[in-house]
Order: sequence, then C-alpha cells, then structure tokens
Amino acid sequence: MAKIIEITPAQFKQLSENENVLLCDIREPDEHNRERIHEALNVPLSSFQHGDLQKVANGRTLVFHCQSGNRTKMNANKFANLEAENIYILTGGISEWKKAGFSTIQDEKAPLPIMRQVQMVAGSLIVLCIILAYTVNPAFMLLSGFVGAGLFFAGASGFCGMANLLMFLPYNKKQCQSNCTIKR
Repeated sequence: MAKIIEITPAQFKQLSENENVLLCDIREPDEHNRERIHEALNVPLSSFQHGDLQKVANGRTLVFHCQSGNRTKMNANKFANLEAENIYILTGGISEWKKAGFSTIQDEKAPLPIMRQVQMVAGSLIVLCIILAYTVNPAFMLLSGFVGAGLFFAGASGFCGMANLLMFLPYNKKQCQSNCTIKR
C-alpha cells in the first residue's frame, strides 16, 4: 500500500525536476478539455483502472490532482492501492496551481463541464416555471417540482438524465485530444 503525501504546486515543480513524474488529472474529460495543466494526463475518476494507469506510469512517480483538491483527497484510498512507495496529491488542485502563479492551458471554445450545464439548465427551468406559475397557471409549479426531484434523484443515484440529454448537443460532442486520456 502506497503512502499518500500531499504536496503544494511549488513542491510539485521541485519533485518534477528531481524525478520522472506523471501528473494525473482525475477530472472528467469535459473539465480537462476546458482547462488543464500542460503536463497532465487525463485519468477520469469515473473510469479509473489501476492496471491501465500502472502501464502508463511505467515506474514514474504519480501525482494526482483535480479542480480544488477535494475529489483527490476523497479518493486517496483508490490511489493508495497502486504499486508505488509514495503517491502524491496536489493540494488545492488547479485552483491552487493558478494561485501559485503557474500557467494552465485554457480552451474557451470547449463546452462548459456538463455538470455546470445541468446546473444552469435546471436553475433556468425552475425560475421559468415559477414565473409561468405566477403569470399563467399555478400548475407550472409541478414542473419545478419535477426538475427538483430529478436533481435529487441524480444526486442519490449518480445517474443524471439531463446530463445524458445535454451530451447529445452538438457543442458537447467535442472529443478529447488523442494524447490526453488513457485509452483502453
């Protein structure tokens, strides 16, 4: 079992100067496409496989990060099972990376992460339904309740129907560059 060690962005830079490091971004591809650390390989937590990562790591020191550091910390036990003496977690994720003055690659043309799209659409639908219930017919409140129930179900089950529908929109079909994600 690997020892989990938290490091700052500055410590990561020092580590990468002294060791052969593989920086792993555990966020989903839509988040990675929108903004990423240049050296980072996308290893989405939703499809994380120890064997795939071990092949790619090829003896390199592994450092994991996400957007704020929370997802990485919450899933540290998954990384501890990798075949390594030490596994590093980038404290504060990309947010802390940028605060430390290090650059990221941003693609403003990439669609917003799907969960942000869900939040925007759900919020807009609820506000619209409340306006319609107030101005047209109180029955529109039922649609607000339906959207709220859908959000609760998505949180409880991990399945979000609205996210699956939004994935079919043309601007969400942009594929990750072939070298940014572990392929099976």
